[in-house]
Parts: sequence; structure tokens; C-alpha cells
Amino acid sequence: MLDHIGLGHLAKRFSGDDEIEHYYPAFGGNPERKIHGLIVPGSDGPTTVDATWWFDAEPEGETLRLGKRTAFNARNLDSPYWQGALRHHRALVVATGLGESKYVDGKKTQYLMEGEKPFLLGVLYRPFTNGCYSCAVITRDSHPRFDRYHDKAFPCFVPAEPTFVDQWLNMDGQLPELVDHYLAHPQITVSLRVAAVKAFKRSAVPSGSDVLQAD
Repeated sequence: MLDHIGLGHLAKRFSGDDEIEHYYPAFGGNPERKIHGLIVPGSDGPTTVDATWWFDAEPEGETLRLGKRTAFNARNLDSPYWQGALRHHRALVVATGLGESKYVDGKKTQYLMEGEKPFLLGVLYRPFTNGCYSCAVITRDSHPRFDRYHDKAFPCFVPAEPTFVDQWLNMDGQLPELVDHYLAHPQITVSLRVAAVKAFKRSAVPSGSDVLQAD
């Protein structure tokens, strides 16, 4: 997938020991809860950084002090709070799955969703003077088919297409028309196999599970 979108030079950043890495928002004020391998624009082209999954932060020594604003997702992109990052600091997460939840008959049900192939999620990030980064995953309004599993918001899947990725990572201070239009009309870019699980970690989606087809 990275080769296809012109980012094959970053592939070594994701060549681990085949262990699945789980990312969690930094609840509890823990700045070490990071998204690793966040793809960001660089002076010599796209590169990767590790970013605390909590946008509201300030530098403190060699780490970050996290604010009280719940800021692991960026939804209302019309808000001035997100506008600077939307124009200047868009990033990408490479993922193979995600976890969502929904209250069904008064009971919280958790769903593990595994992509039939790797996929991209849109992110906004903040660079700090001490070399640290914070970030938030972009979400959009609920999707009519996705809301079976989560009906409050919809993760912003990003098309794994070279032209779109190039525009997404183009930080000239303007929001490209292609990106602006997509943010208003997001899609499920990859088919997802879905199963209800008790816990996301150490769980897997069994064969024969529901499939949420790509748009």
C-alpha cells in the first residue's frame, strides 16, 4: 500500500516482528500513549514521527503536559480550535484495524474491525519546540452503514490513492479543494470484518464474521 501511494521509502518504519501494536488515547494524562509511525510532511518529503494521542498539550521539559480538554478526536473542523492544524498539519495513520463501541439495549458492546487490507486514517497534529508531537484522529458525522457499530461519529478513512495522499500532505497553508470535498463526503475506503469482543487487545475477528463493505 505504501508503495502504491508513493511512500514506499517509509515501509521500514512498519516492518516489525509481526506483533500487532495497539494505540490508545492518552486518558489519565499519560503522554507516553502515542501513535507510532505517524506520517507527516517533512522538509525533504513525508516522514514519520511518534505523537501523543491527545491534541491538547503543552511542552514540559522533554515531554508534554496534557490539557483537560478531551482532544483525541477532531470532529468539528469548522471550530477555530482545529483550523490551523487543518491547513498546516495534516497527517496519516497506517492501520489494519480499529475498535469501536455502541450501547445496545443499554449495554456497551465493543466491536473489533479488521481491514481486509491496510488502510489510512486522517489525523491532525501539533509539533512542539521540544521535539514532541501531539495528535487527534479526524472523525466525521455518523455514516449510515457504520452506525450499526458506532453511531456518534465516523473515523475519517483517507483514500489510499497517490493524488489524494499528495494533496493531504501538501502543507502550503491552504485546504485543497479535493481534500475539502472529501471531508464533507467521507467514505469507507476498505472492507472491514467485524466481531463483538470483550476486549480489543488479544482479540481477533473470526472467519465468517460480518463484513462491512467499502463504499
